[in-house]
Amino acid sequence: MDINNLEKKIEDYAAATHNPYIGGPFAPIFEEIVADNLEVIGEIPHDINGAYMRNGPNPKYTPIGHYHWFDGDGMVHALYIQDGKAIYKNKWVKTFDLKKEDKVDKALWDGVMGNMKNNAMNKRMPLKDTANTAVFFHNKYLYAAWYMCGEAYKMDPWTLDTIGTTSFENTLKTGIMAHVKVDTQTDEVMFFDYGPTPPFLTYGILKNNKVVHFCEVDIPGPRIPHDMAITKNYSILMDLPLVMDKEALIHGRSKIVFQQDLQSRFAVLPRYGSNKDVKWFIAKPGYIYHVVNAWEEKDEIVLDVCLNEKPNPQKEVKDPMEKLKAYLRLEARYYRYRFNLKTGQTKEEYMDDRLTEFPMINAFKQGEKTRYSYHQKFDVSDTVRFEGIVKFDTDTNSSQTYSYGDDCFGSESPFIPRVGSIEEDDGYIISFVTNKNTHKSEARILDAKNISSEPLAIIKLPQRVPLGFHACWIPGEEINRN
Repeated sequence: MDINNLEKKIEDYAAATHNPYIGGPFAPIFEEIVADNLEVIGEIPHDINGAYMRNGPNPKYTPIGHYHWFDGDGMVHALYIQDGKAIYKNKWVKTFDLKKEDKVDKALWDGVMGNMKNNAMNKRMPLKDTANTAVFFHNKYLYAAWYMCGEAYKMDPWTLDTIGTTSFENTLKTGIMAHVKVDTQTDEVMFFDYGPTPPFLTYGILKNNKVVHFCEVDIPGPRIPHDMAITKNYSILMDLPLVMDKEALIHGRSKIVFQQDLQSRFAVLPRYGSNKDVKWFIAKPGYIYHVVNAWEEKDEIVLDVCLNEKPNPQKEVKDPMEKLKAYLRLEARYYRYRFNLKTGQTKEEYMDDRLTEFPMINAFKQGEKTRYSYHQKFDVSDTVRFEGIVKFDTDTNSSQTYSYGDDCFGSESPFIPRVGSIEEDDGYIISFVTNKNTHKSEARILDAKNISSEPLAIIKLPQRVPLGFHACWIPGEEINRN
């Protein structure tokens, strides 16, 4: 593989198409490396032990047609921290589809803005399964997954080698959505699958490397839910008025439409319940990419999300760049629902007016009442840019903000519990940060109790980390380093 040639071809493509989502800080990298003895400004706290894993799009071959940020091949970037030192690694997720392209040294799939009639079928969608969206940890392994509900790609959390797809001992019969919910107290992983053909929505639970529960959930037609929520006893699935255009799909195009005449609906079912146990709650129309958290309070379920009231992913314009920019304008704000299980009523309110998304909590509190969450503050003036972190405290209705800097792009920022921590925010926040002018990247570690202070440590990375999607933190004792 000629790395320089691959890089040159994509640089030429970015220049010819004027597509910012494949150039500058979004441009892919082509070397998989391992680096230690990293330069540190400040001091890495010695009570951090674990790994920061972040997935994201990194196209290996020159795209066919117009590139969309969601199209790129998955690449996982990892930072392993122990005893005040850090090791950086990165590797592509070696998907079946990427292996097919490696054999011919070129792209074989049109992306979401192309002609999908040219594509092979993956599960229920004629798109390349890139496994580029998120990562989760289960039963000693890392898994990379895709937002269109594809395969779960099993990876070694220490070497980042792709082991392959898994059916979880032949118990998984569907795709799996990238946004699963992991209950660290019970070692259960709640997941869902959706698609353009019946059943439009299914739900299941993984435990001990097997699907231990599975059911269909009735919804009226093809939807594109992106996330779900759990509490101690319930799971919450979504039927939102952002729908697939079936006519466009027949003609090989991916088009989604916001139907403002439809309401948002939320299916609340017992964790091991089925369709007959679902209680539906109605709310005003909108779209939710990402959930903050959910929990139970007496007769109510509280669901915190980032809500986009007027998603408009496909403006009726001919210019593909304008369509792409419209698609990626994630104008979401912190929002709260309350679903009363006795009365069936829904209450809803904004928690904050700022544009924030990609929220993270102390993941060990998933499904329990949480007070704090850490959101990426969004700049959508040109391309998507994570310009800073907002820490929300819903008990005091207050917040703190940390800015990455005018020329910097951040990453989704997991909470790292301090070894031996008890309080919910007793720990650290970590983020990959890339400077668009210098093309250099670093990892910044913040004190979670006071994120507006200067970083405790800035770890200089040996190569640029392209802008990406979702991340997780894995405790060090869970990682086999042999």
